[in-house]
Amino acid sequence: MRKKLSVKFLLAFLAFALGAFFLIAVWGESLFRSSARRTAAEELYRQAVESADKLGEYYGSYQQLNTGILNGISQVSDLQPILLNENNRVIYDSAGRLVNSVISAFNPAENRYTYRIGTFYGTFPDERITAFAPVGSGLRHYGYLLLSQPLSIADARANDLLRQAYLLYAILFLLSLIILIPVRFWIMRPVKAITEGAREFTEGNLAHRIRISSEDELGYLARSLNDMASQLQSNDQAQRNFIANVAHDFRSPLTSIKGYLEAMVDGVIPPENQEKYMNIIIGETERLTNLTQSMISLNSLDEARMGLELSRFDMVAMVRSVCETFEAVCARKGISFDLIFGAPQIPVRADFGRINQALHNLIDNAIKFSYDNGVIRIRVQEIGEKASISVKDFGQGIAKEDLSKIWTRFYKADSSRGKDKHGTGLGLSITKEIITAHGETIDVISTLGSGTEFIFRLPLAKSAE
Repeated sequence: MRKKLSVKFLLAFLAFALGAFFLIAVWGESLFRSSARRTAAEELYRQAVESADKLGEYYGSYQQLNTGILNGISQVSDLQPILLNENNRVIYDSAGRLVNSVISAFNPAENRYTYRIGTFYGTFPDERITAFAPVGSGLRHYGYLLLSQPLSIADARANDLLRQAYLLYAILFLLSLIILIPVRFWIMRPVKAITEGAREFTEGNLAHRIRISSEDELGYLARSLNDMASQLQSNDQAQRNFIANVAHDFRSPLTSIKGYLEAMVDGVIPPENQEKYMNIIIGETERLTNLTQSMISLNSLDEARMGLELSRFDMVAMVRSVCETFEAVCARKGISFDLIFGAPQIPVRADFGRINQALHNLIDNAIKFSYDNGVIRIRVQEIGEKASISVKDFGQGIAKEDLSKIWTRFYKADSSRGKDKHGTGLGLSITKEIITAHGETIDVISTLGSGTEFIFRLPLAKSAE
């Protein structure tokens, strides 16, 4: 079963909340207790030092113990002051229980700290914090003052801090729940819209559009999916048009062939006229052959992305050779070639067969749409590290609204159908594929009624190649 992203987000949020609570309960409790005990011990030591200094001054002046100072400490606080002489014998205990006892295990020189937590060498029956400070005057040492406090007091402070931490955590947890509202609006709703859009696209509804206007990553994803759907929809329509055009271009010659053959079989066409119609049939079969060959060429370009066989050849020689193949056609229409070369030889590095095919298509296209007795100008020149090839006719030209469509497979402008009844509509598509496979672009400049010019470039061949 598919888990919703909102459920995963909620589970992650709850896991984070429980983890935070566990840290406060375990690590926080230890931290607060340690901090409270250390704070209490430091305060005890400060008081012990102050009281020890007073005792030392009084004892040094009057050579007797001032118990009033110690009684005052025990009366105004929950502290238990104990005074040890230089032999660690208790000479004062506010509780009166330890007087004349000796704390033999106490050795200030071995203590790294100024306080101890515990029973202080078994002196007290309960856990306490005990701070100690030396009592003396000048160079004279009289003993040590101990100030002790029950450990439970410091732990009670730690518990108070822990309760405050729990309260703060509860407040933050409730506030974080409020954050889920904008998270749902900013993240969950767009994700849901994108998911629904993806489902619509999967089911074939390419007209569906994801409505997200944000400029963040989700908005970019939604626009990308919409663009993808538009492209798929366009490709789908192009495929439909492709099939329709193929069917149309195949149906017309097949209908002619079938009609003429049936007429000859039925005797409608007398034997003396059959040669004429057989030539028509041969022309129609050549048209089908050309159409099929063009489709095979496009398919090979699509599958192999050309598989170019690069070699070094002279572009000037290729232009002359291709033009010679059109001599008979040009003679019937009175068309002549105006060849302009920037140098006697212009070597390029490209796929000889493919470029020959592309150039043949461009010249064939120029002848079809040139007026009778017109001129086709072909220019080859070096521009930087490229060879620029231009094929220009002075015929009927292409309408502005058709310029962006001429590369579409099987596309024929309405104005061309009367003049190009035998065209397949694939020549320019094949040419563009060939030039693109060479990493170059082909440009078109056209003015309706004045002619059309196609320009493409090829890399010049280095002398060492």
